[in-house]
Formats: sequence, structure tokens, C-alpha cells
Amino acid sequence: MRSSLPAPKFRTGLVLALVLGSTVVVAGCSGRDRPRLAYEERPVEALYNTGYQRLESKRWADAVDYFQEVERQHPYSEWSRRAILMQIYAYYQNNNYPEAQAAADRFIQLFPGNSGAAYAYYMKALCNFERITDVGRDQGYAEGALQGLNDVARRYPGTSYAIDATVKIDMVNDQLAGKEMNIGRYYQRAGQPLAALNRYKAVIANEAFQRTSHTPEALYRLVEVNLILGLKEEAMRNGAVLGFNYPGSPWYAEAYALLTEEGARPETAPTGQRESWLRRIIPG
Repeated sequence: MRSSLPAPKFRTGLVLALVLGSTVVVAGCSGRDRPRLAYEERPVEALYNTGYQRLESKRWADAVDYFQEVERQHPYSEWSRRAILMQIYAYYQNNNYPEAQAAADRFIQLFPGNSGAAYAYYMKALCNFERITDVGRDQGYAEGALQGLNDVARRYPGTSYAIDATVKIDMVNDQLAGKEMNIGRYYQRAGQPLAALNRYKAVIANEAFQRTSHTPEALYRLVEVNLILGLKEEAMRNGAVLGFNYPGSPWYAEAYALLTEEGARPETAPTGQRESWLRRIIPG
């Protein structure tokens, strides 16, 4: 007897036990070449278990063929429900992310109240997560992943899916904050300080981005840009917040040196003022 759907290939190193209650009885099968499945009535157990064996052998496309045949011949059945979940997994493992998402959507539409819907929602988000590109490119997949992962965390709190989604949400936010920083640096190099200022402020103003690794640099860049714009008091304020939160950061050392050159001392700002401003932009 075998049960559970194999875990996805968690590229972040986390492996979850995704138990979906799919009991199978393994049937024998022969032949090494991918079969061409013609429509003919055959026992559903034989179709399903042959597909499962192909899955275990990592013959993902072959597995999809058999699970699709289960779905065609036995629609709306318990076997069909299991077969769609297996198709999601096989497509995902074969890097066929649009097909995996389409299968997940089909499952959610047909079986919205089933426990397997959590897996379907999670895999939809994961397919976007796997396609996130570097910060120099469009972040459409990152935004889609963030929306999907937040949806999983909201719908299924306390589950293994929600736990992993929370970890990945932090990773996606770091990616999106990095994109804002990348654009800000571009504008700053191009001599467009106001455009750069808005990008750096976006990192500081977004509560989710405030917890990313980009916050110290964003504060430092605000010091730089404000000095370029002649806004020394604002630059000092950002330097004080940087020192208050990241006193050992090399970004604070750079900001301190820069402000000192301009005749400013960021650490001399009143403690109460620093803390008050800090609370406004970085809630505790």
C-alpha cells in the first residue's frame, strides 16, 4: 500500500510531507517507451496505478497521460480528484508551470471544499515562485507568487503549506524591495535624484519591505540623495534612523562619513526625535 502525494522539489531546501490521502494499489506494467493512449475502457485502478508508477520513475509526461485518461474516463469521481492532483505534481516536476497552474485551477473549480484544494492553491503560487527572475527583469512572477502565497497563508493558517508560504513571502518581499533599489540606483546614476528618492522611500514606507535586507542601504541612499538635493536636515534624519537601527552596519559608517563631510553629526539628533520618527516609518 502506498499513500500521499510526493513532495514538490522545494528549491529552498524545505521538504514538506504533503499527505493527501490518495491510496493506491500498485499494478504491474511493462514497456519502457512512452505509450500512446487510445481511448478504451479499462479498469480505473490500472490506469491510475500505471500513472503512479510513471511518476515514481520520474517519467512525468507519461504519468500525465495516464492521469488524464483517468480524468477523462471517470470524471467527477474520487479517482478523478486524485488524478488531477497528480497531474499538478507531474507538470510541476517537469517544469511545465502553466499546465500545472491550469490543472490546479481545474481542481479548485471542481472540488473547492476538498482538503486537496490547499495543495492546489499552494502549487499555483509555487509555480510563480519558481519563475522569479533577477531584479533587473520584470517582476510579474514575483508579484503573482506574493499574491498566491499570501492567499495560502490566509486560507490555511497553521498548515505546512502556510508555514512554507510564510518563509517564501519574506523571500519574495526581499526580491521586490531589491527591484525598487535597483531602479533607484539607476535613476541616481542617471542624475535623476527625485526619481531615485521616490524608489528608496518606497522601500522604507512599505512595512513588508522594512524587514528585508535592503532597508539599511535604502536609508543610506536617502542620505545621499537628500544631500544632493540640498536637504541636509532630512539627510541627517535618515542618518539618525540608520544609526539607531543599524549602528554596526557599513551603510551607517558610510552615512556618518558623508554627513561629517557636510558638517552634520547624525548622532546628535535628540533621542526622542529619532525614536519618534523611527516608529513612524518602521513600526515595532
